[in-house]
Amino acid sequence: MPELLLELFSEEIPARMQARAADDLKRLVTAGLKDAGLEHGDIRAFVTPRRLALVVDDLPEKQPDLREEKRGPKVDAPEKAIEGFLKANGLTREHCEERELDKGTFLFAVVEKNGADTKSVLPDLLAKAVADLPWPKSMRWGDGDMRWVRSLERVLCLFGGEVLTLALRNEVACGNTTSGHRFLDPEAFDVTDFADYATKLRAAHVILDRDERKKIIAEGADKAAKAEGLTLRDDPGLLDEVTGLVEWPVVMSGKIDDAFMDVPDEVLITSMRAHQKYFSLLNADGSLAPRFVVVANTEAKDGGKQVVAGNERVLRARLSDAKFFWDQDGKKKLEDGVHKLADSVFHAKLGTMAQKVERITALAGELAPFIPGCDAGDAMRAARLAKADLVTEMVYEFPELQGTMGRYYAAKDGEDAAIADAIAEHYSPAGPGDDCPTAPISVAVALADKLDTLVGFFAVDEKPTGSRDPYALRRAALGIIRLVLENGLRLPLREAFMKAYWGYNETVPDFEKTLGGGHKPKILEQDLLDFFADRLKVHLRDRGVRHDHVEAVFALGNEDDLVRLIARVDALSGFLATDDGENLVAAYKRASNIVAIEEKKDGASFDGDVASDRLAQDEERALVDGLTASSASANAAIGEERYVDAMEAMSSLRKPVDLFFDKVTVNADDADIRANRLRLLSQFRSTLGQIADFSRIEG
Repeated sequence: MPELLLELFSEEIPARMQARAADDLKRLVTAGLKDAGLEHGDIRAFVTPRRLALVVDDLPEKQPDLREEKRGPKVDAPEKAIEGFLKANGLTREHCEERELDKGTFLFAVVEKNGADTKSVLPDLLAKAVADLPWPKSMRWGDGDMRWVRSLERVLCLFGGEVLTLALRNEVACGNTTSGHRFLDPEAFDVTDFADYATKLRAAHVILDRDERKKIIAEGADKAAKAEGLTLRDDPGLLDEVTGLVEWPVVMSGKIDDAFMDVPDEVLITSMRAHQKYFSLLNADGSLAPRFVVVANTEAKDGGKQVVAGNERVLRARLSDAKFFWDQDGKKKLEDGVHKLADSVFHAKLGTMAQKVERITALAGELAPFIPGCDAGDAMRAARLAKADLVTEMVYEFPELQGTMGRYYAAKDGEDAAIADAIAEHYSPAGPGDDCPTAPISVAVALADKLDTLVGFFAVDEKPTGSRDPYALRRAALGIIRLVLENGLRLPLREAFMKAYWGYNETVPDFEKTLGGGHKPKILEQDLLDFFADRLKVHLRDRGVRHDHVEAVFALGNEDDLVRLIARVDALSGFLATDDGENLVAAYKRASNIVAIEEKKDGASFDGDVASDRLAQDEERALVDGLTASSASANAAIGEERYVDAMEAMSSLRKPVDLFFDKVTVNADDADIRANRLRLLSQFRSTLGQIADFSRIEG
């Protein structure tokens, strides 16, 4: 069966977009083939800096024939109804069959459609896939209105060896021609199929397979490091990026001048990584070695000596700048930068960076009592200096070094090591894979910074919407959750929110007036708690915790201690995994449904006390006794934060509630007894509600 080969040849595709583009092309073409009814074999996508390619095996020569039957109106239906049916299907009465059914004789339209040749279907299908590729950024070029990541120079499209022409909005040449490496083999050549295509590309110094290029780079860099008795610094992100920059990777190593080795390792690594895409090498003790690995996209006749020399020369210039920034910053005190923050805007409605520092300094001091071992004065000192490196020369040049440089400058100024560390660590955790601070001062400043950001942006109604989160508020909330849970902090969130809120009132003139009355503190508090509930579900999902279990505890409405809340969720999940738990949930839902139906019918509530003198059966009395005992035990356990014990207390209700439903008729003939039994079921519901809102449990 024929093979489809597609190559989109363009100007350089940004490395960060390549892998996603290959996946998207495969997805779009696969969906298009499915919609066209074209079954196929294996489908593979490839990407290099200059080409996006796809091969589909075993496509049929034509679409399958279709036979479709549509039932129309009865044969004796009004003429207009029949005409409408015929017109809608492009038929005449002669094309229809009459069939006897149970409800009468109906017209049936039988539409037979011959499948089209696949080669006639593919051009539009592929053109649509190319046009629909969701690039993060795209451009127009030439006279056409087509948008793509870069100008599309040429399309190679073969089906069974025959050239197909795609109907693209820009005039782009289509044929069986491609080109090799930009420098080593730039001449164009023709191909007949994928095997020919891949073979000729390799001969023309293009390795089509991204994973193969990545392996060559990784193994080559590791080999270069070991040759000098060093180790390669692990950097998966840089490896991915470099893989997307070359079609024919050649690994070489170079030297860093000793004059630059007194500059902090992080500065040298960042400079090499960000600007030059060099891999760093490490000594046995983990310190930076005066060597680097560069990946060239060419082969040199001299074995790469000139390439290495050229890269060393460029690096020397880069590192000279970095050393200059380091030396200049070292002439000033870190604290000198605090005053300069008044010239930096945090947000138009939330004041300057200096005002933010004022807020987080006060807030860190207020949070200190909730963090074991945290000295309030040290926390406030660290918070005051936390943003000062933002106005240094080094951070201006390398923004990714914020915090890190603050630590170095604070240490140089003689600040306590814990304070210096807190400056570096207060941005963490920045993501699920980032380490979470554990040092008390670091935790205090990190919490203060994130709380201030969250509360401020929520107050001015800059909440995340859909996929938009320009101020990374979801990340900030997850950071707070991790800081609290991983350090076991008993921090009441409501109180923390309000402390941060009043900080804005004290630092930003007329802050409350700018809110327009739309965000009262209590409303803001609830909005933030709801937001945290959603983030907590995301955080716990990886632990296998069900979202409805989190909702069931959050719905109680009185829990803002995350440590206590998680303990309750864990106890609830464990309880619901047992037979007793599963049985009680079913009983809860049954009781709730009965009470809800009868309350609606009577127009009255059954939340009152159960009358002991109207208990007509032993099963009723047993359930009352069980509820009294379990409620007391559960309340005591909850008060002492023994949530597993509270769940066990509730499990004792299984037998009496089962017997109640087996032996007792709720809707008794006697109205008083009926009402009393409904109040008993309402009490059962309320008793279980002490530990969770069981109505939120799914299934």
